[in-house]
Amino acid sequence: MIDFLDGIDTQLLLFLNGANNAFFDEFFWLVTGKFAWIPMICVLLYSTFRKDWKMGAVVILGVALTIALCDQVSSGIIKDAVCRLRPTRDPEIGGIVHIVNGYRGGQYGFVSSHAANSFGVAVFLAMLFRRRAFTWTIMLWAAVLSYSRIYLGVHYPGDIICGGLLGAALGAVVYCIYVKAAKLRFLSSLKVPDGRDTRWLVYATVGNMVLLLAVATIIYVVK
Repeated sequence: MIDFLDGIDTQLLLFLNGANNAFFDEFFWLVTGKFAWIPMICVLLYSTFRKDWKMGAVVILGVALTIALCDQVSSGIIKDAVCRLRPTRDPEIGGIVHIVNGYRGGQYGFVSSHAANSFGVAVFLAMLFRRRAFTWTIMLWAAVLSYSRIYLGVHYPGDIICGGLLGAALGAVVYCIYVKAAKLRFLSSLKVPDGRDTRWLVYATVGNMVLLLAVATIIYVVK
């Protein structure tokens, strides 16, 4: 059964990774970068701090805790325990996997830390704000960021799916911690951003994606 699932995972990786072109090379290279989402993050912080500085602090601490948990469990525990080679490091398919800018990632790829981190943050924020438009948008952000790892050839779809599920679970755990903490007297008056505030978060997330598309287009044309 494991060999069967591994075979499906490999074929799906080769299909998705093989659907590439020069433009999307630039786009997904930007998407997966550490600093690509700074505009969205800045709007998130502004929207929460302007409403209530304590809520802003909760968002920062919650996101930081979620990322720390996701990163430690995925990279610090699971990857070294499972030892599944990344597609780019696998001697059987490493030579045919499409890579961008020579990037191959580390040795092991199960589970994806990017998927865990992004879906962890997305679930935590979605449960915190509870606005449908924002939930769909932040989940789309997590999905695009996670897919970029398949496009770059550094993760199998299975790495992404399991990483996303891990992140979603840990994001929910952090939210439960927030619910418990919110009952404390110091935090009992927290003001969660309302519909107007979260609307700006939706605009910022979508706008950030459009910005990355525009930058990728410029780089593609210049090259």
